[in-house]
Amino acid sequence: MERITSDDKVNTHSTMSLFATSRALAFRPRAIASIQSPIAASWRRNYATDPKQSGGAGPNMHQQEHISEEAAKMAKIQGGQGPDLEMGTPVQELLEEDKEAQKNAPQVLKDSIKAGAQHPKPSQTRSFSTSARSRQEELSTSNESPFDEAIVANTNFGASELAVPATPVTTTPTGHKFGLPTLPLPSNAHKDYRYDPVVRQFTNLMMQHGKLSVAQRNMSTILTHLRTQSPPNYNPSRPLLPGAPPPSHLPLNPVLYLTLAVDSIAPLLRIRSQRGAAGGGVALQIPVPLGLRQRRRTAFEWILDAASKRKSRGSGRDMFALRVAEEIVAIIEGRSSAWEKRTGIHKIATTARSNLTFGKTGLRR
Repeated sequence: MERITSDDKVNTHSTMSLFATSRALAFRPRAIASIQSPIAASWRRNYATDPKQSGGAGPNMHQQEHISEEAAKMAKIQGGQGPDLEMGTPVQELLEEDKEAQKNAPQVLKDSIKAGAQHPKPSQTRSFSTSARSRQEELSTSNESPFDEAIVANTNFGASELAVPATPVTTTPTGHKFGLPTLPLPSNAHKDYRYDPVVRQFTNLMMQHGKLSVAQRNMSTILTHLRTQSPPNYNPSRPLLPGAPPPSHLPLNPVLYLTLAVDSIAPLLRIRSQRGAAGGGVALQIPVPLGLRQRRRTAFEWILDAASKRKSRGSGRDMFALRVAEEIVAIIEGRSSAWEKRTGIHKIATTARSNLTFGKTGLRR
């Protein structure tokens, strides 16, 4: 093994002391001075809101005064009367100062400048006269009557009475803006009866669960479909009501379209079965006439029943209304099954017309 001498110990101790001293000292980096180039300084833009601080004038400062303002100041200094700044300056005065502008000025202005006439100051009032005003002054000054003497001679009034203007009739205000309606009011003037009776009855029959707005929307869709459809083709084997309009007129009036279809298939009567009327407990069929609303109600039920059996051509909330509209068109064209129902009821009523003599007790009247 090697032995450590005293010289080695001294060198090791000095090295350790240097490391300890270096750790105790604080090293401070040298500050680097920033060098600003003249090119970078020129890129910097200085802003100044105050002209006094910037040392210069603003863009709208120290402008030359208008010629009228200058003339007004000069007149004030000399003690004279200058131009009125509120009324403006005549063009002739501007052209007199500018010789170059006189070359391109109109000839009228050139002549007025050469004449040297004094330009009047503009005034706020306009003086003018028209033929109507002059005619009015003549009529006011003349004492003659505006009527012809021959007409005055043939009348019972004198010229002095005719010349006097008529007294205007003053009406006493009634207290309302528009005139009162004539009584009695028409049937469709009430808000609850403003629709056609057929439309109102059909709408109420289509209503479900008390939703009147839904039924009114469906009725609007039905009338719109009838109005936009092409004119139907009448079927001679299915005659409509007498006096029906031509097919081309029906789309122009969808309410008439609906009324004609309903009244054409509406049955005139219904069959009432009365048990024991013929004796032995046998039911007897007795025809009973129907009123107008009853006939239309039966027709509406047939239309709704046939429309519910039709197939929808699409989807949406208006499909039922479109099926009802198609059924109405089929009635006009004679293709609906409601015609067979109407014909069947009328045949039974014709056969059972002899049963009208039986009363409720089964005895003949």
